[in-house]
Amino acid sequence: MGQSSVRGEGTRKSVPRARELGWDDDLYGAGEATGAGAETSEEDSSSAPSRAERRRGGGKGGGTGPNGRAAARRRAKKTGKRKVLRWVAITLSLLILGTAGAGYLYYEHLNGNIRGGSRAGGDSGVKKAAPNALGDTPLNILLIGSDDRSDEKNIALGGGRDDKNRPPLADVQMLLHVSADRKNASVVSIPRDTVVHIPECKGDGRTFPATDTRPINETLQRGGPGCTLTTWESLTGAYIDHWIMVDFAGVVAMADEVGGVPVCVKSGVSDHPTRLQPGGSHLKLPVGTHEVKGEQALQWLRTRHAFGSDQNRAKAQHMYMNGMMEKLQKQNAWTDTGRLMGLAETATNALQVSDEIKSVKGLFDLSMQLKNVKLDRLTTANIPTAPYPKDDNWNILVKSSADKMFRMLRDDVAFDKNGDPADAKPKPKPSTKPKATAEAPGSLAVTVVNGTGSDSEPAAEGRARTVTELLQGKGFTQAESSKEGGNRADTVVTYPKADGDQGRANAQSVAKALGLPDSAVRADAKAQGLTLVVGADWREGTVYKKPASEAGDIPDGAEVLRGNDKGCMEIFDPYKWDGKS
Repeated sequence: MGQSSVRGEGTRKSVPRARELGWDDDLYGAGEATGAGAETSEEDSSSAPSRAERRRGGGKGGGTGPNGRAAARRRAKKTGKRKVLRWVAITLSLLILGTAGAGYLYYEHLNGNIRGGSRAGGDSGVKKAAPNALGDTPLNILLIGSDDRSDEKNIALGGGRDDKNRPPLADVQMLLHVSADRKNASVVSIPRDTVVHIPECKGDGRTFPATDTRPINETLQRGGPGCTLTTWESLTGAYIDHWIMVDFAGVVAMADEVGGVPVCVKSGVSDHPTRLQPGGSHLKLPVGTHEVKGEQALQWLRTRHAFGSDQNRAKAQHMYMNGMMEKLQKQNAWTDTGRLMGLAETATNALQVSDEIKSVKGLFDLSMQLKNVKLDRLTTANIPTAPYPKDDNWNILVKSSADKMFRMLRDDVAFDKNGDPADAKPKPKPSTKPKATAEAPGSLAVTVVNGTGSDSEPAAEGRARTVTELLQGKGFTQAESSKEGGNRADTVVTYPKADGDQGRANAQSVAKALGLPDSAVRADAKAQGLTLVVGADWREGTVYKKPASEAGDIPDGAEVLRGNDKGCMEIFDPYKWDGKS
């Protein structure tokens, strides 16, 4: 008994705890799996045969009694079953722990795949939109397609070995806007050869001066994707939360992962070199709908000659994006664990993202913002362009159209008319904090800045002075005009973020005096005091008239495409293919 107790010490003690957890002691045979003898009760001890009796094959009841050889075999058989079951339990425990460890390692592996970079490459002066009545804000994501050829995979797919050491260009640029209520999404494209105002940017330890004479695709060479984002912010007046960039190999990998993306052509297409136009994507498809993947997906996205123009190429890219969204929704990509793991592995290798979403969780949370957007509420569009006067190979934005579309983005106005009217006016969120009361107008120092300039025209002369006098006439006697200027699409009143509710109340009193909407009031961590920036939307007059924006009211020439649109691309004559040769 003494020896048996020592050998079994520490094993039987765990059994009561096992019973508390709902385990059956009889199943797990505590102590036996380790080879320790089980402790016996007094009743068992009194009837147990001695070692000598066991050697003689006897004991009470002889060889066939309860303590004989047959009984011993039955006990051994039962003990063996207990050992097996206990080992199963131990193995399962190790597997569970191992799986948890593997899951953590796999998660870290995915995080290690992701490449990141700074969100912004310069200071656009644009601040995040104020929350709506429900406390929600829109989400803006800049999607960039790079022509990087520093990698052999990209050279194999895109050619141009001579460009191996050339800094990449941002040949595809789309701004994805997801509404504050996450019920609709809009995508806006600017062709790569469009000349715009590019602000000062920093990257790779260098500072790149601002310019008004270069195309937008060069922004990637002037400080990386952060500079592309800053340029878009300067153009649109809308704060952009993140950027996501993909190269040739990444496009191919993502298309393969979803099993192909549906696209359509009205006639067969063969985008090949011609006598008048060298080069080409080498896309070759017969008439109809096809699911492109691999290199063919990249060819679709890069085709320009067969589609007739950069604007039409952007339309084809929108068709591809809509097809990708449709495919992901059909595959239940947001709820199917297998699909999620496959997408996670591919996406983390294929994409480069801004630092604040440089994690699996960041990317997953971002993707979840899109899962409830229905296809008929996903709208893609181009900003209309005109020839650049100094070079017919380049474009400029049509100002009136661009201003209208950018205003819709800033005001979170849907590009479609398919929304529920009840969603347009959310019920006010009840406030738990008392509202601050604005200080007397005469006690508030307001700096007025002329920000009416744009990439296509200079600032309206004397605007800061005119609006300053207007404010002074309304009791803001300490208002002063600033000699500084700048480019801003919308008129705003900023206040130091540290001033909290009081600062906001003061800024709202300035906005109200001028007839500006509450959305024009913004907190700014860098602000030194109350500042009124008169934007390009108020270039003249003494009465602010906010331009009206209605859902779905997109200017002509924007090449609108809905997510549920099953249209097909027109093919330019020299590139039509009969499907035979």
